[in-house]
Amino acid sequence: MMAFSRGPVFLLLLLYLFQMSDTSLVRLNENGYEDIIIAIDPAVPEDTTIIESIKAMVTKASTYLFEATEKRFFFKNVSILIPESWKHSPQYRRPKQESYKHADIKVAPPAFEGRDEPYTRQFTECEEKAEYIHFTPDFVLGRKQNEYGDSGKVLVHEWAHLRWGVFDEYNEDQPFYSASSKKIEATRCSTGVTGMNRVHTCQGGSCITRRCRTNSTTKLYEKDCQFFPDKVQSEKSSIMFMQSIVSVTEFCKKENHNREAPTLHNEKCNLRSTWEVISSSEDFNNSIPMETPPAPPFFSLLRISERIVCLVLDVSGSMSTYDRLNRMNQAAKYFLSQIIENKSWVGMVHFSSQATIMHELIQITSDIERNKLLQTLPTNADGGTSICSGIKTAFQVFKNGEYQTDGTEILLLSDGEDSTAKVCIDEVKDSGAIVHFIALGPSADLAVTNMSILTASLQPTVNSSIFQKTTELESKGAILTNSLWLNDTVVIDSTVGKDTFFLITWSKQAPAIYLRDPKGTQINNFTMDTASKMAYLSIPGTAQVGIWTYNLEAKQNSEILTITVTSRAANSSVPPITVNAKVNTDTNTFPSPMIVYAEVLQGYTPIIGARVTATIESNSGKTEELVLLDNGAGADAFKDDGVYSRFFTAYSVNGRYSLKVRADGGTNTARRSLRHPSSRAAYIPGWVVDGEIQGNPPRPETTEATQPVLEDFSRTAAGGAFVMSNVPSDLSRDLYPPNRITDLQATLNGEEISLTWTAPGDDYDVGRVQQYIIRTNENIFDLRDNFNNSLRVDTTNLTPKEANSKETFAFKPENISEENGTYIFIAIESVDKSNLSSGPSNIAQVALFTPQAEPVPDESPRSSGVSISTIVLSVVGAVVLVCIIVSTTICILKNKRSSSGAATTF
Repeated sequence: MMAFSRGPVFLLLLLYLFQMSDTSLVRLNENGYEDIIIAIDPAVPEDTTIIESIKAMVTKASTYLFEATEKRFFFKNVSILIPESWKHSPQYRRPKQESYKHADIKVAPPAFEGRDEPYTRQFTECEEKAEYIHFTPDFVLGRKQNEYGDSGKVLVHEWAHLRWGVFDEYNEDQPFYSASSKKIEATRCSTGVTGMNRVHTCQGGSCITRRCRTNSTTKLYEKDCQFFPDKVQSEKSSIMFMQSIVSVTEFCKKENHNREAPTLHNEKCNLRSTWEVISSSEDFNNSIPMETPPAPPFFSLLRISERIVCLVLDVSGSMSTYDRLNRMNQAAKYFLSQIIENKSWVGMVHFSSQATIMHELIQITSDIERNKLLQTLPTNADGGTSICSGIKTAFQVFKNGEYQTDGTEILLLSDGEDSTAKVCIDEVKDSGAIVHFIALGPSADLAVTNMSILTASLQPTVNSSIFQKTTELESKGAILTNSLWLNDTVVIDSTVGKDTFFLITWSKQAPAIYLRDPKGTQINNFTMDTASKMAYLSIPGTAQVGIWTYNLEAKQNSEILTITVTSRAANSSVPPITVNAKVNTDTNTFPSPMIVYAEVLQGYTPIIGARVTATIESNSGKTEELVLLDNGAGADAFKDDGVYSRFFTAYSVNGRYSLKVRADGGTNTARRSLRHPSSRAAYIPGWVVDGEIQGNPPRPETTEATQPVLEDFSRTAAGGAFVMSNVPSDLSRDLYPPNRITDLQATLNGEEISLTWTAPGDDYDVGRVQQYIIRTNENIFDLRDNFNNSLRVDTTNLTPKEANSKETFAFKPENISEENGTYIFIAIESVDKSNLSSGPSNIAQVALFTPQAEPVPDESPRSSGVSISTIVLSVVGAVVLVCIIVSTTICILKNKRSSSGAATTF
């Protein structure tokens, strides 16, 4: 992870020492996946049977995966990351680059008590890798097998989400659909999976099963109707529908893929089957089927231990320019005084053309050790630059402390102006050490940048509990010209407040600092470090909840002031609200757009409705702001999942661009999402055995979709840097089309079809498009593959709105053939003023018929459980149902026909 800056106003970029790359380390080698990391969260109480259960799960999953992928893939080696709080064992080793941020699978408490659903954090599009898989301890320990099936098969289901970017082939929001057979079908792939559609309710130990009624509005089955699969059947697909069915061992292929079903996979992957998507992956194209089964996976057990860090500081002559030496000392002081945890071991090296050990490793137990290290910070800069000398000397510091370099960390602060740095890249890679590179100027040599990308991150608390990590509440800087004041507020909410730290820096002269707590009390006891041009304040205990107000008065014109406020969790049982920022790629070529992501969470619970803003700064100092959206349109793959996204195309120069994100929310805006994750293993409500339903316990549900966030909060985070190339000097040409519409929906209202979608922009999701082209077809594949030849709808009266607005349009379909008039399929394309097209949208469909429900024979609802002595009389419309229940259930169904002759069905 890198931070880049041209002047002190961007010191804040140097202070994000707690950010890191979270890219997976997994690689495919001769059909086997290597370097998989399964991390047990620090919040999980010690239970060594979890480790054995993980091994058993992965071993079974490897066999399932091998067969499901036609003998192509298996799990070769896996590292299990064990919390520091767990007791040491001789079989545990120290991690190298493995960390929670790199974890492919996280074993952690559920986001909500009792909800043990296995899921994959997936917020990108089809074919793109997801973030991680989340399993709860109860799931790993096999306590949820009835509800989700064998844990090994569930892992294969989730691995397909994670690695190949496929989606589920069921849909709890649309569990049934109108099939071309003119029947109501359960949403599934394949349709060869058999079962029963029933309402199955239990209360007080008594359960009743009945056939499903149809909803008069949707013409589909009622809300409580569920599909119960047969326990015993022969269908082999699909793993992305119900991997828990014993016979299911394959992914849906083109020949048995259900393209009609309203699954997320069909929507996101343009009606392609799961196997078609997997077959187009890089993994598939770089492998051939194996002739013999693979060996079982190899497991490494890695226990987190105290950190070992060496600061490697550049004192070469180039550091004496642009105030770089002072800025380096500011960053180092902040790290030593506020970021590095107690019990860590820290050393220091200075380098120019040669390197010197300034302090051997010392364990941080109090401010005494921190002050000893602070006293060794450099006071002048001179000479040449040899970054390799500094790094090799850091290796010597580790050796002197009798530590191997595996898993050690080097915090390299330098302007990076060293063309010889490439000579030690291989040595650094082979060392197992992690290099965190903070670039203090715009001219860092590419070899240094590559070394940082290859060897990891900048997160000092990479393997700490979320309750120990530093959370940034405020980060702001300004060049004060017209006004000498920097005024604002910072919110301290109840989830943070411990170890709250205010840091202020300047470039010329110390400002006047006025800070008031929520009660209006003036805080005056800042420590002034005039030599380093910084002032700081630690709030003892837990800071007051509420709005803190700061006013900074510069003493000179054109002064540069910055303020950073950090804190930690106030309560060890209440996770703090956090924001994480990232971009979709580290390197890019003009004119390809970047995608900016910001994830706002409380623990594992998404926070929706926040206001999230990204600031992107080029290495020339030009900044652009983007309001990130969680609307499920444009760059945002899923609405209301706590991930805020936006396209970025406002490139100005070649080189590095840095990202910073701010999130604000509160009582009237932000909410905790209680919805189930969008990519997860299907919960099995029960099984059909010998014609009878054997129900599972109801899945824990909440009565509301969201909970309000009961107070204001603010967070900031750095999202690293990306490098742009081939940016032309003339940027006047329009190269950016509107973004593709992905949320088109259609409903039939009488004789009209009503459409809704989110407006794209002239340039992706910015501006306003020139026109919409809407086309229909009675064949979904003709519409997908031959959009321009499909029937065009008259949109003369449709005027596009500004990007991200909600669009609506209604039309009456024409020229529908009688013999084929079962469905009409609709897609929309947007065109900008330069005649650049977005391409066709997702395909919406409307059924032009009333689907046929299952026939209802004269039979009693099945009842089981405790006998009830009562008489129930129910009259609904023209149907009279009289049930007399004594020790058994006797039901008499009188089915009266309406005047039209149609039967009303229960």
